[in-house]
Order: sequence, then C-alpha cells, then structure tokens
Amino acid sequence: MLNGKKRWLYIAVPIFFFWFFGQIDKVGISIIQTDPEFLNALGMTGDDKNAKIGLLSFVFTIAYGVSNLFWGFIIDKLGARKTAIAGLFIWTLTMITSGLANSYEVFLISRIILGFGEGMMIPVSGKFISSWFHKRELGRAQSSWLTGNYLGPAIGAIILVLVISLLHWQAAFFMLAAFNLFINIPMFIFMTRNTPEEHPRLSKEELAFIRQQDEEDKNGEPSEAKNFAKDHRFWIVWFGMLVCSFLFFGISIWLPTYLIEAKGFEKEGMSSITSLSWLFALGFVLACGFLADKTRRPSLMASLLFAMTAIFLTVAVFIGNPILAGLCMGLAMGAQGGVFHLSNMLMVKYSTPETAGRAAGLLGFTNIMGGFSSYIMGWLRDLSGGDFSTSIAMLIFAALLGLAAYIFSIKREAAELQGAPFSVQKVQA
Repeated sequence: MLNGKKRWLYIAVPIFFFWFFGQIDKVGISIIQTDPEFLNALGMTGDDKNAKIGLLSFVFTIAYGVSNLFWGFIIDKLGARKTAIAGLFIWTLTMITSGLANSYEVFLISRIILGFGEGMMIPVSGKFISSWFHKRELGRAQSSWLTGNYLGPAIGAIILVLVISLLHWQAAFFMLAAFNLFINIPMFIFMTRNTPEEHPRLSKEELAFIRQQDEEDKNGEPSEAKNFAKDHRFWIVWFGMLVCSFLFFGISIWLPTYLIEAKGFEKEGMSSITSLSWLFALGFVLACGFLADKTRRPSLMASLLFAMTAIFLTVAVFIGNPILAGLCMGLAMGAQGGVFHLSNMLMVKYSTPETAGRAAGLLGFTNIMGGFSSYIMGWLRDLSGGDFSTSIAMLIFAALLGLAAYIFSIKREAAELQGAPFSVQKVQA
C-alpha cells in the first residue's frame, strides 16, 4: 500500500504531530490568558495588565527566534533526529514547570526556556523536508507538516477551553507535557532517520526517486555551489517572514482577548471563532501548497496574500457586526498562514540539503518579530484604555510593507518561469 511512498509515513506523519502538539504549546497561552483565575494567580492585574500579558509572548518569541540560529547550526552538525528529540525533552519539562508556576516571574522564565526548546521546530522540519523529498514535492511536503501547525490550535482551542472549565488552568499545561512525552518523542525515536539512506525500511526505488534530479537542476548551477546567503531572493523571503511573524503572532495571540473584550463574545463563541480562524489558516496552507506546485509563482501568491491581509484587517476595523469583524480577523490570520507556508517552501528552494538547517534557522529567527508585535499591541491597548483600533492600524501598515517587499521579486519570478520548461521529469505521486 505504501510502496514507494514510505517517506510520507516515516517523516511527514511525525512532523505533522510535532507541529500539531507544538503549536498548541506555543499559542495555547492566547486561550489560557483569557482565564481570570490564571491572571489573578500570577499577578497579571492592574493598569499594566495587557503589557504583562504581551510580555509573555514577547520573551517566548525572542528566545524562539534567537535559538533558531543556534539550532540551525546544531542540526547541520548532529542531524534533525537527535535535535528534535533534545528539543522535545526541553519543552516537555517547561510545560510541567509552567503548570507548577506560582508567580509571574517563574512563569515568565518558563516561557523563555520553552521558546529556546521549540526554536528547533522550523530548522528540524526544513532539514527533514530538504533531505527526504523530491524538489517537485516540496509544496505538498511542506503542507503535510504545516497542516499540523494550524489544525493543532484549531482543535486545541476547544480542548483547552474545556480542560480549563472542567479542571484548572494548570491541568492544561500538564496535558500538553503528556502529549509530547507519550506521542511526539517516541515517534521521532522509532520512526525517523536523518536521511533516507539511513532508514532500513526504505526501498532502493524510493531512494532513487528522492535523489533524482530535474532537467533544470542538471542544466543549471550545481546544488553544492549554491549559496543562499548571496541570493537576494532569499533575503526578500526573509524580510517577508519578518512581517509575516509580526502579523501572525499579533493577531493569533490577541484574537481570543479581542473577541471577548472588544466584541463581547462568551468563551464558547470565542473558542469557536478562534478555531475557525486556525482552520482558515489551514485552508490557505493547503491551497498555497497545491497552487505553488501548479503555478510555480509563490512570490506572486505571497504578494496577493499580504494585500488580502490588509483588506481583511481594514474591514474588521470599520464593520459593525461583531461576528463579521471576528471572521475578518481570522481570515487575515489565515492569509498569513499561507505566507508562512510559501516562505518555508522558498527557503528550501534557495538552499541545499547541506545548508537547509542554517537557512531555516535564519528564517525561524524572524519569529522574534512576533514577540515585538504581541508586546506592542498590549502596550498600545493600555495607552488607549483597552481599545484595539490603534493596534490593528499598526498591523495594516505591516501588511503593506510585506506587499512592497514581494513586489520586487515578481518580475524575476516570471522571467525564470518563462526560461524553465514546466514539463520536466514526472514526479511520483
């Protein structure tokens, strides 16, 4: 049944759950921070309440972004498998520490360590995808793990609200630790290997397919000679990811609070729209994975997604209906999910299996902007008495910056497409 396709089982499945549970760990705080008992227990009250809440995501994403650079070099030396297992143990321990925290300072430190532990997720995934999949499969391979990236929070939002309501906010963290300990870690130990050549259950035929070259690779520059750091297109993608991180974290971290405090939703309604927003992101990811492989115009698609984000955010500011405003915020977040997917696909395109860890580490570093976004939004809310209008205006401006960056790469992309034949060697499904 899986003859010639075992790479999808041994690599795509573990990475799917890696991100499924990892993203619940990462963005679950956006749900937990709406719980009054959690806020009171850790002293997040008073006039600077929103700044304190924003600081939690700020320190996490700073550690997450900076550690991407560290993990990128470690992965290229030790391999993706050992790096993933080490990072999983780190963030499992921090989930337990978070559940036991009895002060804001202790919880803040646990978020920093969690950011460091989870910082290897993008480099690990980029390294596995680069080593295990044919160039023509990159869109689908990226979609397979990015599906977990968005499906996890979509389901996790409902689960976390239920666990907090029935048990306690601490139970949510212990549950997340158990997911990693009993599902993620065993998968990486028993199913994955660093390269297809190392896996004892992979056929020679499948290995030959993974390693075959396209005609355009044979006729072009040897992959070993490529240097992503000297390719200006990589730095356009890098800047676009800076903007994408700023937008995505700003919206996703504050969306549940926005729905409850600005639009008057109850927790059930909040969790429904929050889940739907993550499903929007999943829809954009799947659509972009398919269209990127078909059209080979990822830069044009990223430009359109940034434009759509600016439009959705503008509508959310001016529309009076709370449900439509919430949906527009969710669609804006979803569009940035598409940009995130395209950026990771382009990162693999502009690097090689030997340099994918470092390239992904640089791309992952851009998550640092998510911390600035979440903190600045909290600070602006405190200044404006809890109003979100100024914060959303800031996000609209950021979306326009992302659009401007990608416009510079559209013409080059079109020229490359005209110069490279589309019908190269047929890719195995």
